Amino acid sequence: MALAVFDLDHTLLRGDSDYLWGEFLIAAGLVEAEHYRAQNQAFMAAYNAGTLDIHAFCAFSFQPLVRWGRGHLEPMRRRFLEEEIAPRVAPGARPLLDRHRQAGDRLLITTATNRFVTEPIADLLGVADLIATDPEERDGAFTGAIAGTPNFREGKPQRLRQWLRDNDAEGETLVCYSDSRNDVPLLEMADRPVAVDPDDALAAHARDRGWPIISLAEAGEN
Repeated sequence: MALAVFDLDHTLLRGDSDYLWGEFLIAAGLVEAEHYRAQNQAFMAAYNAGTLDIHAFCAFSFQPLVRWGRGHLEPMRRRFLEEEIAPRVAPGARPLLDRHRQAGDRLLITTATNRFVTEPIADLLGVADLIATDPEERDGAFTGAIAGTPNFREGKPQRLRQWLRDNDAEGETLVCYSDSRNDVPLLEMADRPVAVDPDDALAAHARDRGWPIISLAEAGEN
């Protein structure tokens, strides 16, 4: 048995749920299109380059949560899941998840994308355990702040270590999957790191370290 830890965006999904949520909000008329799209694209470019300021990004991406609140956004989120996320589950994702289930492994998704967006995606994939960046809520309302440590870069292994302690899972064999240079700290923590459809920087790092490189974005897991 092992703990199988999966990044979400561009790993189990063909796309970035945070970016897609922003585009969905634009299409729904909930944010100002030109400004929001420009900011969304700039933050996505910074993420891909490995230079994202996660605090600045969360300050931006949490604004619609604060403005509209759960009552308005939860029905929108259901539509988003059906229309934008379900069709983008990577073809090889479910077979890989099933393989780990059949081996008796516990499954965990770890993502920098906020919990409001990703909790129903984890449910869609049948993964009960999720570590995400948590938007702060007080008295049932989003404040716009981050609750605790953002689950990004060095924050991912930090949050995972805390999860292992909280769940009496220290000492478990860790199998970690990700596509991104930003997750090198997470992959370095793993007993069995796997690069999935990696960006150029992670692909080079994986080759140097002798890590397996697989694709879930194609017709099946390789």
